[in-house]
Amino acid sequence: MRDPNLNREDMVERQIRARGISDAAVLAAMSKVPRHLFVPFAGRNHAYEDRPLPIGYGQTISQPYVVALMCEALRIEPGSRVLDVGTGSGYAAAVMAEMGAKVIGIERKSELAEFAKTNLTRAGYPTVEIHCGDGTVGYPQAAPYDAIMVAAGSPALPGTLKKQLTIGGRLVIPIGPSRHHQHLLRITRQSETDFSSETLRDVTFVPLIGEEGWDDV
Repeated sequence: MRDPNLNREDMVERQIRARGISDAAVLAAMSKVPRHLFVPFAGRNHAYEDRPLPIGYGQTISQPYVVALMCEALRIEPGSRVLDVGTGSGYAAAVMAEMGAKVIGIERKSELAEFAKTNLTRAGYPTVEIHCGDGTVGYPQAAPYDAIMVAAGSPALPGTLKKQLTIGGRLVIPIGPSRHHQHLLRITRQSETDFSSETLRDVTFVPLIGEEGWDDV
């Protein structure tokens, strides 16, 4: 495997900065977090390629550009409280922690939750909390959140999740009627009852399974 530091530099310059991501904190974090440590060993030679990769149990680690886009859209600042829904292997959680956020991850698959904990500790982010549970209903025990990232596609906006935002908080989530193709939306809480919505781009994510998402079939 080529020097991971050089691979990360190429990834950030060619896949992320060149495609319009300009948030300095996002670029710096993705330049530092070792993505190869969040990929199963068999796939590590592909860790810095511009595509999602399988991490087992029917799940994937998202394409680097999409992680950067979502982090930028969330407008994360040092000290932000962030909920990472569908943590998977823990990579996006590590990027947000590197940006200075207090990150709580929730993952439906217990095996992946343990995988994420191991990866985060090994990569130097042991303070990220990982819980196993239904991400479609969030993690109310630690709400409210300044930002919520959802790394799986939902048929509709989960009402319980948006209620866990602070006023002014942002939720970035893929939504669409297909289990495999969605629109990436940014939902901003304007008041106790009012929310605004922006469409960022078309995306392809694995389905968000749970009480307020897709059925597990």
